[in-house]
Amino acid sequence: MSPNPSSTDASLDPAAEIEQLRARLAEAEAVLDAIRSGRIDALLVSGQRGEQVFTLKHAEHDYRLLVEEMGEGALTLTANGLIYFANRRLAAMLGVAPEQLLGSALADHIAAADRPRYLAWLHSPSPRPQQRLEMDLIDARGMALPCHLSFTELPVAEKQGAFCVVATDLSARKQAEEALRVSEQRLKTIVENLPIGVWFLDAAGKIVYGNATAQRIWNGARFVGPDHFGDYRAWAPHMDPPLNAEEWSATRAIRHGETRLNEELEIECFDGTRKTILNSAVPIRDGNGRIAGAVVLNQDITERKAAEDRIERLAFYDSLTGLPNRRLLLDRLGQIQATIKRHGGHGALLFIDLDHFKDLNDSLGHDVGDLLLIQVAQRLRTCIRGSDTVARLGGDEFVVVLGELSNETAQAMTQARHIGLKVLQTLSQPYQLGTHVHHSTPSIGATLIDTPHSSVEELLKRADLAMYQSKNAGRNQLRFFDPQMQTALELRTHLEGELYDGLHQDQLQLYYQPQVDANGRIFGAEALLRWNHPQRGLLTPEAFIHLAETSGFILELGAWVLDAACAQLARWSTRHGAPAASIAINISARQFLDPGFVERVQAALQRHGVDPHRLTLELTESLLLQDMDDTIAKMSALRALGLRFALDDFGTGYSSLAYLKRLPLDQLKIDRSFVADVITDVNDAAIVRAILALAPKLGLSVIAEGVETEAQRRFLVEDGCRAFQGYLFGKPAPAKDIGL
Repeated sequence: MSPNPSSTDASLDPAAEIEQLRARLAEAEAVLDAIRSGRIDALLVSGQRGEQVFTLKHAEHDYRLLVEEMGEGALTLTANGLIYFANRRLAAMLGVAPEQLLGSALADHIAAADRPRYLAWLHSPSPRPQQRLEMDLIDARGMALPCHLSFTELPVAEKQGAFCVVATDLSARKQAEEALRVSEQRLKTIVENLPIGVWFLDAAGKIVYGNATAQRIWNGARFVGPDHFGDYRAWAPHMDPPLNAEEWSATRAIRHGETRLNEELEIECFDGTRKTILNSAVPIRDGNGRIAGAVVLNQDITERKAAEDRIERLAFYDSLTGLPNRRLLLDRLGQIQATIKRHGGHGALLFIDLDHFKDLNDSLGHDVGDLLLIQVAQRLRTCIRGSDTVARLGGDEFVVVLGELSNETAQAMTQARHIGLKVLQTLSQPYQLGTHVHHSTPSIGATLIDTPHSSVEELLKRADLAMYQSKNAGRNQLRFFDPQMQTALELRTHLEGELYDGLHQDQLQLYYQPQVDANGRIFGAEALLRWNHPQRGLLTPEAFIHLAETSGFILELGAWVLDAACAQLARWSTRHGAPAASIAINISARQFLDPGFVERVQAALQRHGVDPHRLTLELTESLLLQDMDDTIAKMSALRALGLRFALDDFGTGYSSLAYLKRLPLDQLKIDRSFVADVITDVNDAAIVRAILALAPKLGLSVIAEGVETEAQRRFLVEDGCRAFQGYLFGKPAPAKDIGL
């Protein structure tokens, strides 16, 4: 037996330490037993080599030292369960002095619930088997102390003792177990309530746990318990497209220790529904670093993907037809240009405009027009190849982008023409729009994409120009871009910039043509715009007004004319003794349809302080027919201010006479085309007489423009005309030169 029990290896775990102590106790008890039984001579050995002699005193010393220094509680009991020895550790565990334990029954220190098991062992027949029990001891405060008690029956020589008991304090272990249980419960609560599906797999690939979210993602009515989860590899075929089980992230995690995060997968759930998930797999390792399984995370992103798809469609697709919109079209064009730059070849752009689409909207309504646009989009899809793109720019304008055409320019043009003619023929077939059968034709402009240096906007302009060439050729045509048209476009763009400069550099001027009564007296004038071009001299509106209309610059130009005319009226009003004169100005369609037109006119009148009754706005028939209700509302608002309205070029349009009854007009203006031949053409004479006869019955005055001869004036006077305008009375001139 070791003379120094305290030198026991501290690295031994508690179970091994207890076993070692038991062995040493057994050795000590054997010595004591031998002494008590009179076999001391067997131990009193005196060898020739000087072996140590063990005496009873030494044995008892070693025994007590060993027991007192134990890290466990130790006690010996009499045959009836009374304590006749207890070490300091046990006394400390119970919170009493060692001597307080001597003579007490061990049963009194055991919790009532555990006492029957102890007493059953104590009173069982000898020899009793060694017993290990977990039970609570009661300390001095009455608190339960969880312990592991090991009971060993000793040989009975005298009535001094019968049992050896070793008590191990389990408080720390119980606390650790409780902390672990609480931690596990918290973790389980968290995992069960995560919005992410969690699967735990063992090393064999069996799914041993799946939280509620995971089961919902896969529609878990199928799952009624852990044993029903099965092998995860059986799930691989439910991926879309089906995965090889060996390549699935869970397999890679278990077999190779790989971590894969946020793989986007399409799955088919066990009830047949389809979802999109983010899948992650992370290996789980034991204390030795060996793979013990894996955790697989599933996040259902089906709704998020659907929302992203909706956002993408709103951003890149036309809501009516489902075709790519302008934004996506520009991106596709850029891709084709990049491909041509890298690999050569050609592409083509077809610009499609539906002929007379506005007439359909005006006659049958926008709902029917939308039906036509939807069917046009459907037909266009059937005309193109998989590598091509068809898009809607807006309104009735569509664009087809053709890619992968021949490297040869002539062959590429032939290929583009073939597809263009197919589109032309397909779109020209009758359409069933609800109960209406509608015939529509397209005008198509085409241009080749043959150089990556042309901008996307430049390509669209070329195709747009070609489309207008198709319309000018009679519509229902396919025309390719003509470089001469590009030159004209560049000149127009240059002129547009010059016109802008002209407005802001005081190059614009109003000329006035006198308006006279039957006696030749001037009562007013029509304001006519002129442009003093620095290089081209004095330009009439015919040279630039169409450009202003198509570019949208007409709004700014019209506002300038309105302001200049009001300023001139203000100047005329300051003349003493001079008759009050009026000014008539032409109003363009875009200017009149502008939502702020009425307010702009009112502001100009107030700014210059002129009498509204002296300002006449000349409108054309085509303007009046665009939106009748809006037109009447604006005219009525301006009439309330005191302005007067004249219908310009009357007789040249197609308006119904019923419109004259509805519109708040003051004057009809006979177009110069009728006046020019009124003496020689009986038809023109009849039209003029009809207008002069009709106007008074509608409460309208009449003025004839383009009067250049005395014979024309006499004819008009004889048939009742009392107001005239034309070269016979004066050419357009600056305000100071017209006699007002």
